[in-house]
Amino acid sequence: MRSHSLARLLVARFAVAVVAGLAPAALAQPAGAPPTSHASAAPHAPVTAVESIGITVGDLDRAVDFYTRVLGFEKASEHEFAGEAIEHLTGVFPARVRTARLRLGQESIELTDYLAPEGRPIPDDSRSNDRWFQHIAIVVSDMPRAYAHLRAHAVRHASSGPQTLPDWNPNAGGISAFYFKDPEGHVLEVIHFPPGKGDPRWAARAAESPTSLFLGIDHTAIVVEDTERSLAFYRDALGMRVAGGSENYGPEQERLNAVFGARLRITTLRAPQGPGVELLEYLAPTDGREYPGDARLNDLLTWTTNVTCPDTHALSSHLRGGARWISPGPVSGLPHEMKLDAAAHARDPDGHALRFAAPAK
Repeated sequence: MRSHSLARLLVARFAVAVVAGLAPAALAQPAGAPPTSHASAAPHAPVTAVESIGITVGDLDRAVDFYTRVLGFEKASEHEFAGEAIEHLTGVFPARVRTARLRLGQESIELTDYLAPEGRPIPDDSRSNDRWFQHIAIVVSDMPRAYAHLRAHAVRHASSGPQTLPDWNPNAGGISAFYFKDPEGHVLEVIHFPPGKGDPRWAARAAESPTSLFLGIDHTAIVVEDTERSLAFYRDALGMRVAGGSENYGPEQERLNAVFGARLRITTLRAPQGPGVELLEYLAPTDGREYPGDARLNDLLTWTTNVTCPDTHALSSHLRGGARWISPGPVSGLPHEMKLDAAAHARDPDGHALRFAAPAK
């Protein structure tokens, strides 16, 4: 209990420091110690986009086939990388990776297959309230048609079937969703927004392409322990805006998440461009397991939220004491095919991975 209280105190200090414009590293200093040189740094430039969502896979060819053939993604590029810069960026040694970028509408995912060293599989007993849980929500124009399409391709269910959230929930009522798995066990969601719900761009895309079933990626969802702590990171430190929220419970939500008694506080954040980031805090049950402390980017449970910022060095300095770093710092000299000037990997307060990168000039 004392350690939990101390953790909440440190989170509160972190939030206050960010709001006050202080670099979070000041919180890591012993009492009475002078602040580090970046504690009074100029305000950082916030993230400008969620550029893509990364998924670690064990068989790139199989994954590309599934996402393109079953879900309508288009393959934009494929590359193979190795060497010191990749090892520093990923924190994995000795790294050799194959990557493929796939596009759906205007949004993208990045599949990464670690040829060496191979990572661990997703735990067989993973549940939707474990804090390593992350997925992408793919918007569909017609839920019954989407479900029939997925059944025809023999996808594995993660929900019992499509669920329509009840009308008593003003922010979520009428939205229908279904969880399923890709061939390696990553949970995915298809979601349908009724008129007046969701981002207006989905209605516009459906009107532009009336025969399209899969329209794009609305958000990536991550399970968090404490919404306020996560807001201090994503909203206050990264500059993302809160775009909506709700508290969901009842049999429909339980069957969607496959968690009996599920009651969730849901908060959606957005950068100026790209998919949103949805925080899922399980108010009940509270027995979700922590993100494994020894997880690495080559483990198949790893998802990466890839965000764009104008200056990776400035953002990294701003976050230095408020994030757990995977890279030793911003990494330059990356392969030109990555189209990145400098990049770094870090973890949010719950362990979810992010890649911060400035696009190549």
